[in-house]
Amino acid sequence: MLVGVVLLGAAVGWSVAGALWAPGTDSVAARLAEWGRDHGFDGLITWLERQQYEHNQPPTGGVPVGGIPRLGAVPTAPSDPRAMTGWPHLPAPPPLHPPPGIAPLPGEGLWETVVTVHGRPAVRVAHVRPDREHTSFLVGVMWIDPTLVRGQLHPGFQDPGGTWRAGTSLTPVEQRTVVAVFNGGFRLNGAGHGGYYSEGRTARPLVDGAASLVLRADGTATVGAWNREVRMEPDVAGVRQNLVPLVDDGQVNPTCQSGGTAQWGNTVGQVAFIHRSGFGVTADGGEVYVGGPALSVCSLGQILRAGGVVRGMELDINPHWVSGAYFHPSPDGPPQAFQLFPGEKVAADHYFSPSSRDWFAFYARP
Repeated sequence: MLVGVVLLGAAVGWSVAGALWAPGTDSVAARLAEWGRDHGFDGLITWLERQQYEHNQPPTGGVPVGGIPRLGAVPTAPSDPRAMTGWPHLPAPPPLHPPPGIAPLPGEGLWETVVTVHGRPAVRVAHVRPDREHTSFLVGVMWIDPTLVRGQLHPGFQDPGGTWRAGTSLTPVEQRTVVAVFNGGFRLNGAGHGGYYSEGRTARPLVDGAASLVLRADGTATVGAWNREVRMEPDVAGVRQNLVPLVDDGQVNPTCQSGGTAQWGNTVGQVAFIHRSGFGVTADGGEVYVGGPALSVCSLGQILRAGGVVRGMELDINPHWVSGAYFHPSPDGPPQAFQLFPGEKVAADHYFSPSSRDWFAFYARP
């Protein structure tokens, strides 16, 4: 009996150590939580996360420290003759408005170009406060022009795991053309109620009606309910599903406040104000990622809608996983990486190392 207990303890200790020593830049807390969920402690981890939230809710009132970030000048790329002959591009998105009932801060909601491709704005970033109560926080909104960049779904070595042509980190070659990255959705263990398809094979079954971020073979993205607004077509290169649609036909899902765990997950609930992320597409094909703190499902949806999104979805939640970044090229090594929003917990260069979870990268079109 004692020998069995000792052996069990040694096996558990070795397993935990393996999780802590795994590659990548995930925090210790994130690694332990993921290990617990994979070893039968999902209920305990969820309870602990709820307790942590209940005792550490984001404060209300106040103003953002330092105001709205000024992102500075964009490095000028080498001249390209195509930029002078009308390279196709989308028009600039309209400015974002602050939450109803509060006056805008200087620079709030104004788009700044952070990446150019062929002389055109390819990635723009704006910052807004999440709502009229949590006024000391800022949410980052990233607008991507698919005529200038192409998207790719990358796997994580743990989720979905397995062997893929796409890497779990940015290779040195990819680092030369990457312009933006952001996180995928919930774990592919059932909590997100969706599937994963890439490179011609299905890692998790695709679910009818699930919110789906679809990447086409040409690198453009769309979002919709599976087998309703989007479906398997010959040009589908990747599908990442998560929960149910958050924005559809330009309207925020009315269940964003009342829906249950089957719609919005079971960690801390849809009305909790925590780090959240989402993605959607505009009527003219623009691609919009939102990430930031102190967001409920409803306020995330409202910011997506304010960014012009007509169909959108929630991606991941939790400070350990919400990660958006953009890049400036460097002639002498890896590009310079920038976090999307103040207080982002995940390092801007997170995807230079192997990632345990799946993610999206966007690259300049040649």
